[in-house]
Amino acid sequence: MTDKKSNRKIVIIGGLVAAGMFGFCFAMVPLYSVLCKKIGLNTSVAGSQLITRAEANAISQSTDMSREITVQFTATNHMGMPWEFYPRTKSVTVHPGEKTKVYFYANNPTENDMTAQAIPAMTPTDAIGHFHKIECFCFNQQTLKAGEKREMGLVFQIDKDVSKDVHVITLAYTLFDVTPKKSTRKG
Repeated sequence: MTDKKSNRKIVIIGGLVAAGMFGFCFAMVPLYSVLCKKIGLNTSVAGSQLITRAEANAISQSTDMSREITVQFTATNHMGMPWEFYPRTKSVTVHPGEKTKVYFYANNPTENDMTAQAIPAMTPTDAIGHFHKIECFCFNQQTLKAGEKREMGLVFQIDKDVSKDVHVITLAYTLFDVTPKKSTRKG
């Protein structure tokens, strides 16, 4: 009788632990987005300042020509990601309110089609709410065929009301392999 109670207790505890782990994994993405938005470590698509073309045009009608901000770009691959991935331009100098377009280069040197997702992060945190990605390759997953190369565009704009203390903004992208895994069924 004791063995049955002990086994039942183990099954119940194991089930609760498994359910808790599933719930924790399910909650990780929104928790990560909220945490990163609060501390400024990441400006993922969910946390990005997405604006419409009409809003971008309204912002751009008044460019602050009295100030310049240098925007630096970096790119890294997450562990095991075999693609070449880098910004074509390392930095640009822009005026607040001015729309700017830059390109990133991606090359899938493998013999397999692959899908990637670029996740942005930005410093300083004071600039996050004032940096608007109007068009960005990071909004969607990018699928490249085996050996395919691609120029990927980013159009951005910085608000005129960004702090006068912000002189340099660094936008860093990390490229993750999100290729769907093929299921292997044993029959």
